Amino acid sequence: MPARLNVPKEVKRGAVVPVRIAILHPMETGFRYDVDGRSIPKNVIHTLTCKFNGDIIFRADMGSGMAANPSVQFYFVAERSGELLFEWSDDVGQRGSERATLTVTE
Repeated sequence: MPARLNVPKEVKRGAVVPVRIAILHPMETGFRYDVDGRSIPKNVIHTLTCKFNGDIIFRADMGSGMAANPSVQFYFVAERSGELLFEWSDDVGQRGSERATLTVTE
């Protein structure tokens, strides 16, 4: 599952950092039917986490109320440089991940 990240490359120490991720996923609710009238099985991203240098800084438990290709935004305060690791999984066991590096300057 590919995703698009929007994270600044460089920020000043103590700055509030906006983080955005958009994940390409159909987010099937289980309530729709295909052209032959068969129910399309539920398959949504149920967990999204973001770790900064190994520590979880954001977690979202999602459900069928999320639109296709979910987009999530959150903020955190940058005190040091490091790596953001995004990980998610859906109802059929597919997993995805993306990484971004953030440099903190004085």
